[in-house]
Amino acid sequence: MLSYDKSKPIIAFVVPTGVGASIGGYAGDASNYAKKFSDDFNVMVNPNVVNAACFSGICKNMLYTEGWSLSQFIKGNIFFKPSEHNKIGIIFDKGISKGILNVHINTINAVKTVYGINIIGYEITSEACGIEFYKTESGISSGSVINNKTLLKAGKKLIEKGAEAIAVVCAFNEPPEDNYINGADVDIVGGVEAVISHYLTRELLVPVVHSPAFEDITITKELVDAKCSAEYITPTFLPCLLIGLNNAPLISNKKGEQYLSKDKLKALIMPYNTLGSSIVTDALQNGIEVIAIKENKTVLNITKEILKNNDIMEKETYESCYKYLKEKLYEKE
Repeated sequence: MLSYDKSKPIIAFVVPTGVGASIGGYAGDASNYAKKFSDDFNVMVNPNVVNAACFSGICKNMLYTEGWSLSQFIKGNIFFKPSEHNKIGIIFDKGISKGILNVHINTINAVKTVYGINIIGYEITSEACGIEFYKTESGISSGSVINNKTLLKAGKKLIEKGAEAIAVVCAFNEPPEDNYINGADVDIVGGVEAVISHYLTRELLVPVVHSPAFEDITITKELVDAKCSAEYITPTFLPCLLIGLNNAPLISNKKGEQYLSKDKLKALIMPYNTLGSSIVTDALQNGIEVIAIKENKTVLNITKEILKNNDIMEKETYESCYKYLKEKLYEKE
């Protein structure tokens, strides 16, 4: 599965984590929208777009890029090298019980057997990580890691063993009951997952993605909303990380012939009202077109109108955005 086609333009399809996006705020429910773009473009996707527990929406011409690295790429501070068959290491939180760890090790072996992914091994942190998660006053999910240094230490050990990309699994307490199961709430654990991935990617300069481990792995027998259903039929969310990291672009802070730079990125696609982040500002400053999709709304309220920025384009749907970009970026042909 090719992750990069030199003949196709590059765009970024982003759905921020933990903001209750109506498309992409659940479990891989933005995958088919992004897949449409991958027919004609190389598509940079953050894991939130395609991760779906035991499933993955990653497909050809998709560049699986964690949020911090994508932000730094757009700033021009780092560069991406398209890669395939990465050597993947896994960090497990010491706080995970033996039984749940065994379930994850079985998962690793299954993914290796079925997909042939090169998983070089795993490290268990020397101390429990201590994950806390919550919703902020603005309604988005966030959290903190009490002992993030133990994660960093384990990550360095994996890199010393040859890991080019890292999956992280931390022990999480059960989230409180909310309306997420019905497709109408924020993923309360998503925010702190992003915190973990951002921190380790920044410190280690390799692709890093996180999934939670819960002690209760009972599969529900109740019907749930289709948008989040992938998370309710599996005891572990690890497979989608490994599938995504397999062909994730490598990261460098030095420009080279084999590396992609921000100059290659033609457009950044965002949900309608999530335009307050630096990724949007930096894209505009670097001549990258920003397109807000009205059909995808979140709990935030930062729109083109609020920002009073006429440089941002709005499209009603992802379909109309796709048609617009296809016509614009292939018009010379």
